[in-house]
Amino acid sequence: MKRARFILTGILLASFLTGCGKIIKETIANNPDIVFEAIKKDPKGFLDTVNEAVSKAKEQAYAEQEKKMAAQMEEEFKNPKKPKIDEGRVFWGTKDAPVTIVEYSDFLCPYCARAHVTLTQLLEKYKGKIRIFYKHYPNHRYSMESAQYFEAVALQDHEKARKFHDYLYEHQRELYNEGIPFLDKAVKKVGANLKKVKKDIEKESIKKRIREDKEEAIKFGFNGTPGFLINGVSVNGALPIDHFSKIIDRHLKGK
Repeated sequence: MKRARFILTGILLASFLTGCGKIIKETIANNPDIVFEAIKKDPKGFLDTVNEAVSKAKEQAYAEQEKKMAAQMEEEFKNPKKPKIDEGRVFWGTKDAPVTIVEYSDFLCPYCARAHVTLTQLLEKYKGKIRIFYKHYPNHRYSMESAQYFEAVALQDHEKARKFHDYLYEHQRELYNEGIPFLDKAVKKVGANLKKVKKDIEKESIKKRIREDKEEAIKFGFNGTPGFLINGVSVNGALPIDHFSKIIDRHLKGK
């Protein structure tokens, strides 16, 4: 019995780790008695063994991913990535801050909304020590339009653009449901000139900026949103604030 359960567990685990569904299919087809014997004699023990194996496999995969991320981080501290920094575009924080965070984001991405909260906390925690540049990586419905509206508002006033940015993330569900009418409402909410925004969103300079932002993100290996570069060290996803702090603190210590 134990032998049968062990064999089947090994088969399932191999399939989970490698995706080789063909292996498990052929083995079970050639040895159906293994499955029947294991399930009939000890169904609970069989399931417990499989669940334990899957859990261990997940832990191993997570540990390997953590190791890979740590190695990448060390490499990027030595050879940081170099995004284009346009000092004339909207940023948060202190202009001459020692740490620059470049964010590649999407106004309709729920993970980006979560990251927005984290970045707000970081600005408070590291007053005078960080600045954040918002770049675009549109992938959802109304994402491109939202990015264009943001840049058009920024042409009028950076502070209004910052308020517009915050308003979109704080009302993301409404933006998703209402689309363009909500963007129009948001422009009025922050006190920008809607007629001018409607005209400016068609400017090639705005479309070019958004296009180049996304191309840069892809070049640096970001396959989704949000993505960040902290003085050239990458962070993939809306990770906990402690992860960001670890990188920021190390940069500041280096200064």
